[in-house]
Amino acid sequence: MKVLVTGAGGQVGSAVVAALGAHPSCPEVLGVTHADLDLADREQIEQVVGTFAPDAIVNPGAITNVDGCEDDPASAYAVNALGPRFLALAGSRIGAHIVHVSTDYVFDGTAGRPYGEWDDTNPISHYGRSKLGGEIEVARHASSWAIARTAWVFGRRGKDFVQLALDAAAGADYGFVDDQTGSPSYAPDVAEVLVQLALQRMSGLFHAVNEGVCTRYRMATDVLELAGFDPSILKIVSTTDLGRPAARPEFSAMSNLALPASGVPRLRHYREALAEYLLTAVEGAA
Repeated sequence: MKVLVTGAGGQVGSAVVAALGAHPSCPEVLGVTHADLDLADREQIEQVVGTFAPDAIVNPGAITNVDGCEDDPASAYAVNALGPRFLALAGSRIGAHIVHVSTDYVFDGTAGRPYGEWDDTNPISHYGRSKLGGEIEVARHASSWAIARTAWVFGRRGKDFVQLALDAAAGADYGFVDDQTGSPSYAPDVAEVLVQLALQRMSGLFHAVNEGVCTRYRMATDVLELAGFDPSILKIVSTTDLGRPAARPEFSAMSNLALPASGVPRLRHYREALAEYLLTAVEGAA
């Protein structure tokens, strides 16, 4: 089996490539970064998909800078909405199963409870709207597809939220909001779900987040507690204080309903994943 993975330079994409490489079936994997494949370039997508001829396409590739999408919506829609359309069309011509990664930002955050897969969407930012556009395009144009929404991803790739919390413990002047609630998701755990969806050609809409719900401030507190630091040093701020261009959903936590109903175990609690993340980081630095 051959699998094409976009966004291979990012947290989720790199974790998917690693998970596929360690899989017992040892599928042939082509991981492409933005430098290798511009998702806004239809001809380039057609060439890569046509040449490699994958059996499955996993698409974590996206513009994920929420405020950047607000400042440059044209680029956001080109990559996050039209890119999935091009992938779906190219994949459908060769019978490839596409697994598209989406986000909690397709919701407006007003429900006051975790969102399920069958709740209505209502994004409040260009990022959220562009990602919802990608979902629509994949469902409309792919011959075989799964959509996996995830959120608040952390993992050992680049500077993620966990590193920001650790930097705050080291004296960095960061504030953490206590008025945004969501579902933290560990990139390797999300990747395992995406691999199952791809290799088993599972179809449908799924939420792929770790168990547990928290605010950004609570998550930063968890990081410092697990790392052995005093969390009282953390500074609380409001979303309004940050003055960011894009609106954020106030409560965008998601529940995993479709995965266990389809025979896929729920992801472990985010604190357990955080503990593993931190242990791995310490071992890697030793």
